[in-house]
Amino acid sequence: MKWMKNEMIKAQVLLLLLVIFCGSTSYAQKQTSNSLLWEISGNGLQQPSYLFGTIHMICKEDFILSETAKQKFNSSKQVYLELDMDDPQLQMTMMQQLQLPSNESLKNKFDESDFKALDSFLMKEMNMNLAGFDQFKPMMVMSLLAQRVLSCAEMESYEMNFVKMATEQKKELLGLEKVEDQLAVFDAIPDSLEIRSIMNMVNDFNAQKKEFNRMSTIYKSQDLEALYQLIAESPEMMGSQELLLDRRNRNWIPVMGSAMKKTSTFFAVGAGHLGGNQGVLELLRKQGYSVKPIQ
Repeated sequence: MKWMKNEMIKAQVLLLLLVIFCGSTSYAQKQTSNSLLWEISGNGLQQPSYLFGTIHMICKEDFILSETAKQKFNSSKQVYLELDMDDPQLQMTMMQQLQLPSNESLKNKFDESDFKALDSFLMKEMNMNLAGFDQFKPMMVMSLLAQRVLSCAEMESYEMNFVKMATEQKKELLGLEKVEDQLAVFDAIPDSLEIRSIMNMVNDFNAQKKEFNRMSTIYKSQDLEALYQLIAESPEMMGSQELLLDRRNRNWIPVMGSAMKKTSTFFAVGAGHLGGNQGVLELLRKQGYSVKPIQ
């Protein structure tokens, strides 16, 4: 598969992932070792595979990828991200899925005062007019706002680095789920909850930036438990942990199992999916795999 050329589209996909990551984790129920990189073995596997917890967008100066993580990536035969980021149909599918039905409009989902406040905010912060997004779902607006929570000029992406590395090493790049699956998560959440979350971001945006900076700091410390607790307290969860996190984690396990049986695989997903009783690490253990942190 060919690496996508359109950097803007890839950035938009990652911002959508960021929205899901920021609102989709829970407090771990037991102590988790401080590590973003994990080895998966046992349960009949002929060779180990690896799991890396990402943050989908981070300030460039905060981006760190250890030599150990690079070595485990290099030794793996294939790569799985949450989405197949070099799928040539990704752009078209994403834009189709983000559009509202022809008989609906974004404006009609907001009350008049909120719509005006959001429109003014986008014009001030991004020089964008909300009318240009009237045929898109609230999820599109959430991704635009997510772009602004990073208080830095240059952003970096673990996913895009892994895509580049896979392309250079001619490794097959695959996805644990389709973009339709990810966006269906938000389709299942009432518009009223999404709009409330959007207005919370707009009305207290400086606090949102501070929270994301805290999350970035905790991510760099690899303290998964603290990261879970921080995000669990966020209103962006919208009371939808089962949709945003748990169900997706469960759906990934058989995909991971099938991939690991075939060959050594490097998985990279949002760090919010790693911990908790319904997290990927614990679900793998319940399937009989040995999962251990790599420092």
